[in-house]
Amino acid sequence: MTGTASGRASGPLVVLDADSTLIREEAIELLADAAGSLALVTEVTERAMRGELDFAASLRERVATLAGLGIGVFEQARARMTPTPGVQELIDGVHAAGGRVGVVSGGFHELLDPLAQRLGLDFCRANRLETADGRLTGRVDGDIVDAHGKAAALEEWAAASGIPLERAVAVGDGANDLEMLDRARLGVAFCAKPVVRERAHVAIDTPDLSAVLPLLGLRG
Repeated sequence: MTGTASGRASGPLVVLDADSTLIREEAIELLADAAGSLALVTEVTERAMRGELDFAASLRERVATLAGLGIGVFEQARARMTPTPGVQELIDGVHAAGGRVGVVSGGFHELLDPLAQRLGLDFCRANRLETADGRLTGRVDGDIVDAHGKAAALEEWAAASGIPLERAVAVGDGANDLEMLDRARLGVAFCAKPVVRERAHVAIDTPDLSAVLPLLGLRG
């Protein structure tokens, strides 16, 4: 699922980050747990989300630790992913108002696609993991979805939906969400790192995505 919704929409566009926003976990840490590299990956992820490391370089470093894992690890990790409370309410509310919802992630399509389909998301963009002979190679397949890629996804989805950026809302928690939050009319820091809270237009500190609805004027 890469997101192919087209045609004009009458409501807002809401674009969500995935890890620690759409879901409560950091998806790469679920894979790293199986690879025995959880401690290293958790440390690097935390530094990247604080903006201390280049995201693309840090992702390659973390993915390299997954080399040799069988592709069965995807199903195991998906079983441990927890949708954030209120996410279905948010999606349903935006859809009822004639809007669209997408998720853009520095994580992986292999983990995210089934959940995005189940939740009824209109768009989904993430990285892909390279595999060979049924095992992860430790490399990313294709261009990495970084901060620039997230902002570009928001713009592309707005254009595809006929929604001006003045009606676009972005929600995220880490430094690689900042460009996306800056590009949207309303950037929401969701249970976010300090660097994100400082630059976002508004912050939500409780892990409940339905709290975005009042910001859209869709719930009192």
